[in-house]
Amino acid sequence: MNAPAGALPTIGQAFGIWLKIGLLSFGGPAGQIALMHRVVVEELNWVGEKRFLHALNFCTLLPGPEAQQLATYLGWLMHGVKGGLMAGLLFILPGALVMLGLSLAFVLLGHVPLMAGLFFGLKCAVLVLVVDALLRVGRRALKGKAAHAMALGAFVGLFVLRIPFPLVVIGAGLVGLAIPHAFTHRRHDADDRGGPALVDTLSRREPGRALRLARNARWAGLGALILWLVPALGLVFLAPGTYGEIAAFFSKMAVVTMGGAYAVLAYVAQDAVETYHWLSSAEMLTGLGLAETTPGPLILVLQFVGFLAGFREDGVGGALIGASITLWVTFAPCFAFVFLGAPWIEKMQGSRLLAGGLAAITAAVVGVIANLALWFALHMLFRAQDTIVLGPLSVELPVLSSFDPVAGTLALLAALALFRFRMGVFGTLALAAACGVGLTLV
Repeated sequence: MNAPAGALPTIGQAFGIWLKIGLLSFGGPAGQIALMHRVVVEELNWVGEKRFLHALNFCTLLPGPEAQQLATYLGWLMHGVKGGLMAGLLFILPGALVMLGLSLAFVLLGHVPLMAGLFFGLKCAVLVLVVDALLRVGRRALKGKAAHAMALGAFVGLFVLRIPFPLVVIGAGLVGLAIPHAFTHRRHDADDRGGPALVDTLSRREPGRALRLARNARWAGLGALILWLVPALGLVFLAPGTYGEIAAFFSKMAVVTMGGAYAVLAYVAQDAVETYHWLSSAEMLTGLGLAETTPGPLILVLQFVGFLAGFREDGVGGALIGASITLWVTFAPCFAFVFLGAPWIEKMQGSRLLAGGLAAITAAVVGVIANLALWFALHMLFRAQDTIVLGPLSVELPVLSSFDPVAGTLALLAALALFRFRMGVFGTLALAAACGVGLTLV
């Protein structure tokens, strides 16, 4: 699959590489980014270490799935707009097709006892995976007193004050931009390895290459904006029922949800479950469990949400429409953001101001995930909850007598599998699902 040294790989060769990455991109954004780094930087030397990290920092700052946006960015660096589209789409499509099949199985077979037991086991394991994500992100993001205070403030704002998720993220970013020194720490820049990367070699050979790539990217970005907004606004005004609500809700989410899939779920849990009633909290857990078992971005759990919303409106046909709308308005903005921003970000070196905003948002995401973990625990482990309201404060507490010992036992087993025996995501999910099926048979 490799091109001759110093030569640009053909689009067909690049297709094979991005398809391989798309099919193997399990394990959430950390694993997906590590896979891309190993293939694109270490094995193929398409881009250097510094450039990869520069692109990653930009994509992390964007709303939406950073791993998919990073694939789009790197594909654009190699082959322009067509390369970016190819890399981004191949990162999405395998997982989207698998998720579609799993969603159909859930609505058509979910009430079959064995399938119900399997999904129940997955839900118990997902609670543990969210706690694991909280610990991993916390270790990376909480450096210094300001970051800890931001995480705590985000948690209190969401869980106690019921501040809308977008305002929490936007507020964190503004604080980070205002006092970047409180959130950033000097790091040594990584050195590129293995000599000049292919992209750098091509830029030296073709002085006008960067300008050509930038011009085409801006046009593609504007096109992606139009292809996103025109259908979305058309659905909002011409189909004001469920499908218009899906288009409006996920379009709004696409521009404010920094922090990855776990942060997105906190927002979805607030509105899709409690406001629109498209699905229950238990079904949200099931959707995340299914997304964890598929390749591609974890944000594909939103496809499951749109699928269920459409299914309850018009059956299987409506489910396909709901899932398609969700995918479109979730990922079309991602291409617009990358194509419009990548030419500008390529001209930038490390910006302390932007780094401060990113670090503050990342710290706030720790609080967001903590809120999500607690919300899932309340609804997974307890059959009933009480809400205590004191003026502007509103706290949801469990009814202790409603504790579900079966769910608690499965969650404990999943925790032992993941943290004590290091079975990994797949092993933990498989064990929990098998225990759920076994309990059903018993």
